[in-house]
Amino acid sequence: MTGRGTEASGGEESGRTRWWSGSRRRGHLLLGVLCAGVTAFVATVPYHRDWFDLWVYYDAVRHWTGADGGLRGAGLYDYRVPGETYGFTYPPFAALCVLPLSLLTWPVAVTAGVMANLGALALILRRLAEPVIRRHGLDRWTSYAVILCLLALLEPVYDSVSFGQVNLLLLALVLTDARLLVSGSRWAGIGVGLAAAVKLTPAIFVGHLLVTRRWRAAGTAAAVAVGATLLAVWCAPGASHAYWTSALWDTSRIGDLSYVSNQSWQGVLARLSAPAEPSRLWWAFGVAAVVGAWAYRVDRARAAGDVRGGIALTGAAACLVSPVTWVHHLVWLLPALAVLADRALEPPRRGRPLAVAVAVYVILCSYVVWLWRYDAGGIDGFIGGNAFVWTALALLLALPRRRPDPEQRRLDGADPARSGHDPGDGAGRRTGDHDVDGGHGAAVLP
Repeated sequence: MTGRGTEASGGEESGRTRWWSGSRRRGHLLLGVLCAGVTAFVATVPYHRDWFDLWVYYDAVRHWTGADGGLRGAGLYDYRVPGETYGFTYPPFAALCVLPLSLLTWPVAVTAGVMANLGALALILRRLAEPVIRRHGLDRWTSYAVILCLLALLEPVYDSVSFGQVNLLLLALVLTDARLLVSGSRWAGIGVGLAAAVKLTPAIFVGHLLVTRRWRAAGTAAAVAVGATLLAVWCAPGASHAYWTSALWDTSRIGDLSYVSNQSWQGVLARLSAPAEPSRLWWAFGVAAVVGAWAYRVDRARAAGDVRGGIALTGAAACLVSPVTWVHHLVWLLPALAVLADRALEPPRRGRPLAVAVAVYVILCSYVVWLWRYDAGGIDGFIGGNAFVWTALALLLALPRRRPDPEQRRLDGADPARSGHDPGDGAGRRTGDHDVDGGHGAAVLP
């Protein structure tokens, strides 16, 4: 009797093992098919941008330094893409950062640009996905493979890589700074300052530091941004004078503000008023409303210890208030997608958070705004042609907020036993469980 029972039990266990092994093999097969399909799509998709922006950086600095065979010392902001009105649009410090490109051949510059963006994307994944994977007990490598496939299909990410843009690099700087911030490092603020010196849009994260009362980090960020700008003035006084007195205000070198790729509040107004100039009063009113809503929601996130939520809200606000937010700039919505995914995986796993996360992802993958590329008039153009604007606005107003409990802090890599004994926020304060200004931040970014 006992032998037969043992034999039956062994057979049942063996059957479960075979079923589990078969299930794993099927899962790996499906994952392989997914990766192969996404790779084939990315390799053949007709929307590749041919590294256009990287070419602008490359050609502009070669024109500036005379590496293209032209007159050495020609004006950086005098450069125009042949046959186009586009020119170098970033501050002179950004030009100093990409100056090494002038020493490279174009194929090598493309390789360097792609590798830099992929490296930045890997760091972004580490900062945004790792806490979610650990908190919910997901298989790390399977999760990373699936997330990479999903990101490869996301229009802002794909466009950033295929344009050779810098936004993924700037987002990586900001997220690294957030990690320094929650660990109490005295170096917090440097990443935000550098990002703001390269491009003006990330300067809103200095505002985030102020709203969340991170005074030391805010001061560091401002000092780094000003110092980098002054370094550019010292190295390139002519280019600096041209940028801050003329090129900064010349929208013709950026492109048509009413073009459907401009998914900002300014873009909405430009399309409504085209071919006339958009109303500056309505633009200022909309920006004031967005900034007010952003400051309120970020402060509420601070009070709840939700650092990730504050970063995500700031990214959404940046997309809305910037005068020009091309579709590839929407990588600043990636922190919000991470927050939505985290919320969707929380037990009990109700359908609504998952549906919201999937809906936002699908919209950002859809290329839907391009249906109104040639005519964004009418109600359908107002809604569909500005779909990414409404998505960013919805995230700003309704992004869910959560407060990690001690168990969640442990899963995120924080040790509750260190409560009251961690290094603090750089201003001498302890950041234990009862310090909502900084205590739960250690659970946010690994």
